[in-house]
Amino acid sequence: IFPHHENEIAQCLCDTPEESFSKYWMHNGYLMSEGEKMSKSLGNFYTIRDLIQEFPGEAVRLLLLKTHYRQPLDFTKSGLEEAKQELDRYYGALRGFKISADQSILDPLVGRALSDDLNTPLALTALHGRLRELNSISGGRNDQLVAAKVLVNSASVLGLLQQDPEEWFRWQSNGISGLDDQAVEALVVARSEARAIKNFMESDRIRDELAGAGVILEDSSNGTIWRRR
Repeated sequence: IFPHHENEIAQCLCDTPEESFSKYWMHNGYLMSEGEKMSKSLGNFYTIRDLIQEFPGEAVRLLLLKTHYRQPLDFTKSGLEEAKQELDRYYGALRGFKISADQSILDPLVGRALSDDLNTPLALTALHGRLRELNSISGGRNDQLVAAKVLVNSASVLGLLQQDPEEWFRWQSNGISGLDDQAVEALVVARSEARAIKNFMESDRIRDELAGAGVILEDSSNGTIWRRR
């Protein structure tokens, strides 16, 4: 009966109408927008359709998970930028690994956190610990692979880190005109050729051109990889 959840039946029976009414009803904290309560009447709201034109959907998901569902969430564009940078660090550590899904390989701390009233911030803390562990391994590649598997599979229960790292770093927001992937690859090859003949002036010019287009190069003994800023 209005005004309290006049659509309770629809919400609680739509998934399995042949079964009993939902046993649990959980309220989330207020959703804030840039420091104010998000309200349709105030017009200070974002739609997912608009946000994913500007940010990867996974960054939106991470930002939502960083606050416990019972607590107020201040949803800001700066928060999304931080979430994107955070995911960049995760995917950067996972570059070069091919990992298949295996939910038997999970960090028990993640499971305990989610079993404790869906404590997603604590689960994310456990994932940060796994990332530090992966980055600190100086031993063989096999040890790194084991750590990467635990990280990826533990993150899977939160819907995170399920993309190929190279695809993640090639994402760019809609409406940005710039170099496409093929053009970037061609310039990377041209720069490598210039470096091979010690034409460092041309090499630096190409690096600057790519940087101006929002592309960051990372040189290593195994060659050059790139990512979009």
